[in-house]
Amino acid sequence: MTLMENISEVTEFILVGLTDAPEMQIPLFIILFLIYLITLVGNLGMIMLILLDSRLHTPMYFFLSNLSLVDCVYASAVTPKVIVGFLTGNKIISYNACAVQMFFFAAFATIESFLLASMAFDRHVAVCKPLHYTTTMTITVCALLVAGPYICGLLESSIHVAFTFHLSFCHSNVVNHFFCDIPPLLALSCSDINTNEIVLFILAAFNVFFTLLIILNSYLFIFIAILRMHSTEGQKKAFSTCVSHLTTVSIFYGTIIFMYLQPSSSHSMDTDKMASVFYTMVIPMLNPLVYSLRNKEVKNAFTKVVGKAKSSLALAY
Repeated sequence: MTLMENISEVTEFILVGLTDAPEMQIPLFIILFLIYLITLVGNLGMIMLILLDSRLHTPMYFFLSNLSLVDCVYASAVTPKVIVGFLTGNKIISYNACAVQMFFFAAFATIESFLLASMAFDRHVAVCKPLHYTTTMTITVCALLVAGPYICGLLESSIHVAFTFHLSFCHSNVVNHFFCDIPPLLALSCSDINTNEIVLFILAAFNVFFTLLIILNSYLFIFIAILRMHSTEGQKKAFSTCVSHLTTVSIFYGTIIFMYLQPSSSHSMDTDKMASVFYTMVIPMLNPLVYSLRNKEVKNAFTKVVGKAKSSLALAY
């Protein structure tokens, strides 16, 4: 019994992957393995630091811990399968596993986009209305700003999976991608995909433009507030932080717009695959570096945890 009712006889898909060149298999395996390892260590390490250090129990770090969790999940939905494919040469994924991979990737990529908007709003309140920060960013407000992205992500992903896996796949079962993404699966269908393309465009456009509006509006007011600062050092620090944040946001949204807000006839799968590498593997690795490890409070928390660990080892011996 398949995960969903499917009118075709397809029971598995073959993922073409990033490249078939034999000489690239081992180098790409090593590179992607290291990227995934850094992603897990960076994001899980960030979550542990925030949990262990009471000084980081603030709204900003509450959002950062959720961002780290989301990055871990949606990177894990894609990267391990790609790594195993390079190592073993097995690029087959079952019908059900393909649907599950699409669900988790689409859900947590959507959650990330809305979570970035929540984080931008938090920074806007902190910089532009510092005296009202504690009364505005209450526990209830923070919980809603995190719960909302999860609800939207899970709901939208359910819609995508339901619409995609209701189609008939009779042209081929070879997916010209390295994971089960929506556009390459639509290209395999012999059903009418007009409705699917409309749904994909509407949901992607809503996600991108709604969240980008919040992010850009928030950072616009933040930049205005920074320009009004009297401290040159404070201005430099704030600008540096904002520019680094906006850089990762630009890469994330740029690739999503490129992937999902163009008609299927315009898709070049080889180009799409390279763009997908950025938001499936590179962005989850960069987020803890950009958002947190450059932060003085995080560095102090890390030093404190390392110091406690050393003390514990010294006592043990």
